[in-house]
Amino acid sequence: MVRYAKEHKLETRRRIVETAGRRLKRDGIDGSGVATLMADAGLTNGAFYAHFGSKEDLVATAVTDQLAGQREQLAAVAPGRAGVEQIVRSYLSPGHRDNPGEGCPSAALLDEIVRCGESTKQAYTEGLLGIMDDMAARLAPEDPASVRTTTLSVYAMMVGTLQLSRAVTDRQLADDLLEQGIRNAMAVFDDASAG
Repeated sequence: MVRYAKEHKLETRRRIVETAGRRLKRDGIDGSGVATLMADAGLTNGAFYAHFGSKEDLVATAVTDQLAGQREQLAAVAPGRAGVEQIVRSYLSPGHRDNPGEGCPSAALLDEIVRCGESTKQAYTEGLLGIMDDMAARLAPEDPASVRTTTLSVYAMMVGTLQLSRAVTDRQLADDLLEQGIRNAMAVFDDASAG
């Protein structure tokens, strides 16, 4: 029996988590079986349990990883209102809408996370709150807590707008929804900053 170095096992686990994150966002949690997730990573089903105790364990890990990646992307954006607008425009863009596997886990998986176990919900909650705290700090650096609820509300609106834009068959309507979503989000953020 061949023993792999610890680095190889960590790299394999990372590959499983990354490919699972994309597949889950593209096909959903229920639409992604362990066999498919492992095939995406170039591995057999047998290797799964060397890395994860259950599919739920993998889902929670992938959600954590996806939200951490989203948070890293947001951190690279300029601070202040200009950065917030850049984030909103990027989030509510046709490119994001048309590529769910590369996009936000909230817009792709939220309806399924609700039905997941506690570990996945906890992973989602922690990752989401980290992103929201970062956004709130951009809007009100002197008192981020003052805009946390507003930030969460706008994020919920953005997620719903993106989901609706993905669901409708009328392409012009889908684009119009995104544009109106940008205007709505920025109006709420501007009101929060002024207040």
